[in-house]
Amino acid sequence: MKQDGWAQRGGIDRLLTLSCGRTYTIDEKIRAEDWPDILLEQWSDERRRIPGWIQKPLACDFIAYAYAPSGRCFLLPVPALQRAWRHHGRRWIETYGRRSAYNPGYVSVSVPVPTEALMQAIVQAMVLN
Repeated sequence: MKQDGWAQRGGIDRLLTLSCGRTYTIDEKIRAEDWPDILLEQWSDERRRIPGWIQKPLACDFIAYAYAPSGRCFLLPVPALQRAWRHHGRRWIETYGRRSAYNPGYVSVSVPVPTEALMQAIVQAMVLN
């Protein structure tokens, strides 16, 4: 799904089809170094206030968040991940701060949430009260 179109803009990089016929759509995020956190992109363009993938509607089922050196990958369910962000995002920003990535013509902003804290929040987000 590398060609530009609705799938790529909706966060779909890969379509997985299981032997039973069930399909899953995946958005791939790869970091060049191993870190103890997962960067949640709040703004893809801060100046123009274009929402990052953690807060915009996505068409994918999962985010595959991988660390290249170790080959470790987390398969994050998008609805629970985004619900966790809605419940904890403000506190995470206050607690963990923000990281800016300076790209040609725009700056993206992400929040580095420790992996353990994020995983606990995702589990909590899957429980409906």
